[in-house]
Amino acid sequence: MSMELLQELNPGFVMILAGFLSFLIRPAILRAFVTIGGPLLALILLRLYSDFSVDHGVISLMGIEMVTYRVDSLSFIFVLAFGIAAVLNSIYSLHIDDPLQEGCGLIYAGAAVAAAAAGDLLTIFIFWELTAISSVFLIWRSGTKAAYKAGMRYLAIQILSGVLLLFGATFYLQNHGDLHVRAISLQENGAWLIFIALGIKAAFPFLHNWLQDSYPKATPTGAVVLSAFTTKLAVYAFARLFPGEDILIYIGAAMTIFPVFFAVIENDLRKVLAYSLNNQVGFMICAIGMADLSTEYGRYALNGAAAHAFAHIMYKGLLFMTMGAVLYRTGTAKASELGGLYRTMPLTALFCLIGGASISAFPLFSGFIAKSMTMSAAAHEGYIIVWCMLLFASAGVLEHSGIKIPYFAFFSHDSGKRPKEAPFNMLLAMGCAAFICVAVGVPGLGGTRWLYSLLPYAESAQEYLDHSLWTTDHVITQLQLLVLAIFAFILLKRIGLYPPEKPGTILDVDWIYRKPGFGIASWANNVWARMGPALGEGMSSLFGVFQRRLTFAFSPEGQMSRGALAGVSAIWTAIILGLVLIVSILSAI
Repeated sequence: MSMELLQELNPGFVMILAGFLSFLIRPAILRAFVTIGGPLLALILLRLYSDFSVDHGVISLMGIEMVTYRVDSLSFIFVLAFGIAAVLNSIYSLHIDDPLQEGCGLIYAGAAVAAAAAGDLLTIFIFWELTAISSVFLIWRSGTKAAYKAGMRYLAIQILSGVLLLFGATFYLQNHGDLHVRAISLQENGAWLIFIALGIKAAFPFLHNWLQDSYPKATPTGAVVLSAFTTKLAVYAFARLFPGEDILIYIGAAMTIFPVFFAVIENDLRKVLAYSLNNQVGFMICAIGMADLSTEYGRYALNGAAAHAFAHIMYKGLLFMTMGAVLYRTGTAKASELGGLYRTMPLTALFCLIGGASISAFPLFSGFIAKSMTMSAAAHEGYIIVWCMLLFASAGVLEHSGIKIPYFAFFSHDSGKRPKEAPFNMLLAMGCAAFICVAVGVPGLGGTRWLYSLLPYAESAQEYLDHSLWTTDHVITQLQLLVLAIFAFILLKRIGLYPPEKPGTILDVDWIYRKPGFGIASWANNVWARMGPALGEGMSSLFGVFQRRLTFAFSPEGQMSRGALAGVSAIWTAIILGLVLIVSILSAI
């Protein structure tokens, strides 16, 4: 294969092909080579043959130019993160020997890569929908009735997002004359359709419960795969299409706040992570809203969103991996049924702590070097209320993801369970993710400088690293926040005010649909059951009378066809046609 052909090849296509091949390969060892080798090959292609200067894979379809492969400094870091996550997910899934899960997971990852590396909205739409269709099987594969219903809801909402994106793309084509991806304004025709489509995928407030409903019902490995791609693909699309839109600042700030309260009282630890995912995506959305690229701190904000997305894919995947291992070994991820697992799952507990420290933005972990740029941009641009909201959300994420998950799963009351340690392939994947979390966060290891060199505005990021990131007041401020949050947790536990872990279902915004909404639908159904037959009979009688009157007047045997009336009707018809003819002739002169 020539270098020219390799340069035209979107790395996502390689992963999608590997996913389809994995359906056909039955020996588990050979399938492992395909599922791990596919994303590795995609990463090699991205690194060796990506050319930031030109478009690749340009084809014409019905007069529309499609750019199937375009990579620049913004798309590169997302594609890189997706590729690394795909490799780790494939390693994590080796023990299941399930071609459907492994194949769909790889197709899903490849579709996300292909969309992030596409240069036009039509190509993005195609892979946008493929992510939905391929990923739903990771939910359905659980085999439960609840998973089937959650999967149907997930699929319907994701398809709706794609339909809105396509509808918005038609206006986009009319506005610009092509579908090449560029930053646009919400003032453009159809821009709100695209905005809402991306908002559904990013799980905006009131559009988010598909995430909390579906992810915890996926298989242990499926939830890990789901955590990496869907919402971050939406984050990339927002960064590409709507940087600097003020409304995103406030939507993102709200996203960081509201999941905290639900996550603290949630019993299902994988659902806690789903709420936490919502919280972290909120930081990225808020940063994109502040990304006025004409200002220094606007560029910091966009760098912060990209760095946060990369770090989040790694540490959120790590946390989902640890809970997946717990679920795999114990059969449950409910906090009320766990505790004391550190005795027999010490490595999983250690990796969970690393993931918790990373998501909580402890210094020397990846979350700190990513979240800091967003916080600095909010403070320096004068968004004081937003900065306070982000500060509160930072403390909140420590409470529910940094403390609650490892504490109740591994160190709380002894549940009496003594499961085996996670399988080796799970531990290997968790170990690699944990290494990235630490390597990116520790200054002396060079990971921070490496990550910052990949950001959209690398020079600005390096300047921030050299002058702002590791200043004493910055580090001390963050440590004070974290120490106080830990103290608050200990105090609330000591005096018995921390919400206890107990079985239950938190409806969140779903309460609107499941309570008042269901009640109104039931009431309407009962009303129709009583009134429907009577109304139907009345309408039938009314139409019967109307039909008889028409027949009496206009049928061949009716009044209009008999006697003088018929002749008069014919005369009037001739007069009217004559007048129409005269008007037509005069109009033509």
